[in-house]
Amino acid sequence: MEEGLSLLTQIKESFSLREVDVRAYSPLTLAYIGDAVYDIIIRTVVVERSNKPAHELHKQTSTFVKAQTQAELIEALQELLTEEELAVYKRGRNAKSYTTAKNASVGDYRKATGLEALVGWLYLQDETARAIELVRQGLTRIGREL
Repeated sequence: MEEGLSLLTQIKESFSLREVDVRAYSPLTLAYIGDAVYDIIIRTVVVERSNKPAHELHKQTSTFVKAQTQAELIEALQELLTEEELAVYKRGRNAKSYTTAKNASVGDYRKATGLEALVGWLYLQDETARAIELVRQGLTRIGREL
């Protein structure tokens, strides 16, 4: 593997994955991968900032990955999104999901799904830096610094 390649490029090259038009993915597919990307962003910051037992790391992380926090975050970010990013978010938010979060309102769950779709879309476009920047700015705007 060549140094300096993005995680996405490394995965695609290592597993011989073909290029896919990101617009072909459903919003819930984007949210599926975006959930993992958002989680890795939060977990990375939590781990890098404090070396604690795993259960303490989980407790700290869970406050940032819950639907309510994600909903607040995307609400605070909307004015910073490009037209295309806003359209992806809305597609994710409006997607018909057959599951709901245990401890979240339907509204918060849908907004969180929209955020995850946006993060997934950015990741699959190899725009991870933009996803990280949006998460950072969103957390700052809602007063939830990591």
